[in-house]
Amino acid sequence: MELYSIPSKKLDGYIGTNLHPSEEFQENVRDAVDRICSFLKEDCDLDQDANVIKTIKAGSAGKGTTLDMSSDVDLVIFLSCFSSFKDQAKRRERVIKDIEKNLKRCIQTIAFRVEIFPPRRKGTPPRALSVLIQAKKKTESVEVDILPAYDALGPISFTYVPPKEVYIELIEANGDPGEFNTSFTELHRNFVKRCPSKLKDLLRLVKHWYKEIKKQSNSMSPKLPAKLPPKFALELLTIYAWEEEKKGAEQFNTAEGFCTVMKLITQYQDLCFYWTKYYTLEDSQIGVHVKGKLKESRPVIIDPVDPTANVAKANVEAWDLLAQKASDCLTQSCCMKNEEPINPWNVQPARDIEVTVKQQTGAPKVISCNPFVPIKWIKKQIGKEGRICELYLEETALQNDKRLADYGIFYNTTFRLLRITSQKMNIFVKDLNNRTTNYTVNSSETVLGLKKIIEASKHIASRREQERAREQTGTGIREEYTKSSFSVATVAIQ
Repeated sequence: MELYSIPSKKLDGYIGTNLHPSEEFQENVRDAVDRICSFLKEDCDLDQDANVIKTIKAGSAGKGTTLDMSSDVDLVIFLSCFSSFKDQAKRRERVIKDIEKNLKRCIQTIAFRVEIFPPRRKGTPPRALSVLIQAKKKTESVEVDILPAYDALGPISFTYVPPKEVYIELIEANGDPGEFNTSFTELHRNFVKRCPSKLKDLLRLVKHWYKEIKKQSNSMSPKLPAKLPPKFALELLTIYAWEEEKKGAEQFNTAEGFCTVMKLITQYQDLCFYWTKYYTLEDSQIGVHVKGKLKESRPVIIDPVDPTANVAKANVEAWDLLAQKASDCLTQSCCMKNEEPINPWNVQPARDIEVTVKQQTGAPKVISCNPFVPIKWIKKQIGKEGRICELYLEETALQNDKRLADYGIFYNTTFRLLRITSQKMNIFVKDLNNRTTNYTVNSSETVLGLKKIIEASKHIASRREQERAREQTGTGIREEYTKSSFSVATVAIQ
């Protein structure tokens, strides 16, 4: 891969020279989109109730992260014939077939060459019509995906946030994860367009690396590229890394950012994050849905505009392959400085959260922590380490050696701290002479406390006392201790 031979200090120049789209290519894209929009509005004879409300250029062309000669142009057409998400699912296939029929009918008269591709997802109803468009005066062709969509949002501004009812309707539509994300195209576009130019260049670099990996895999086996995780997951991973480390800063070291993304890919089994820019977990219905998604097998990256979609969903082999490639990339010149690996940003696979602990007495305590800390660490922060008490999430007692992540807790949450009620219990201890002694203790007793009870019962001096005796009499600790030793290798609890 050419990228691997580029010194890290020259990555910015490499992006500008090799990855930025040329003006000619951008003009071809604009021309293709304009022509297909004109056709849909003026020459496409759809049903009377299927009027085009608006068309939105999506994909990298709409977000401003286009690679030269490699642009995924998505053209979303919002139609009046769709009255809901469910209605879109019901009528979408027929609309796509009508558009295809109209294109074939007009193919000889329109002022550009059109090639229609078969559906990409075999065995399922098509969600898009893929066409290759070439203006008759141009040499380059542009591939465009035409996606009919339900206008769930209406007119929006750059700062628009949908009402919660839109997301409740989306969840209740019970479609496949991400099935209706075209309705949120403008939010997708705005989410990425607000990124500074430097971050968009980093997005280009990550996408270029991904496409080269896909190309290499294709040369080895035609089946491998389809198994790679979705490219959009890597785009969101890149934005997440920048947000966590740079907090919105427009300037940063490109090589450090690139190495951070590569490192996070190798940690894919721990990736779990989401955004609350457009929807909130505070709403009970939306919150329950997203929290359920966060408990799925990692990696989990929830679409920032569509809470039904985990965009990182892929089989383990796919992520294993990508992680191997990312690990290899970290050893190349583009990720080295003075023959030493570049230090990535300190970005964790999941965001820190706030944990509120309600106690039986006193004010609640709030702790900021990462979801991968163990429960016993939280108890230590509130001064309850080693105490006979449990943290409860609703009716579930959390085990000390488990992590918050093991319970799918990647969001601000509240625990109850309850002291365990002490009960009497019998413990039978067998000594080295095979004699068994019964000790009655509280269930809240510690092992150390039990040991002291046994020592007192058997008149066994503690090690400190034996050490003092040794200093006075010269008797060895091991010798004195062995004379009256006991075994707890066999313990029966009743």
